[in-house]
Amino acid sequence: METTEIKESLKAIFTDTLGHNSFELEDDTTAKDVDGWDSVTHMMLINEIEKKYNIKFSLMDLMNLENIGSLIKAIKSKVGSSLIYVALCELLELESLVLLV
Repeated sequence: METTEIKESLKAIFTDTLGHNSFELEDDTTAKDVDGWDSVTHMMLINEIEKKYNIKFSLMDLMNLENIGSLIKAIKSKVGSSLIYVALCELLELESLVLLV
């Protein structure tokens, strides 16, 4: 998954959640740089991101988020991990089918 693609989807999520698009999402963008990005909207944003990418952030993941760049890195890591998990499950499923035959 490409950084540009993630940034575009994050921009849409931020715009929908915050109700405006008068901000730029750069790697070093933080909550201080975006009007309306407070602790409540932060959790709303995280919820929408988790739904969009079908991932779950741990408390430690959330505590390590410093800016948009670290958020993108966390998304890539979670999405990559879930793809590996799905591939492994599919492989195990195929293997169990072979054993049944």
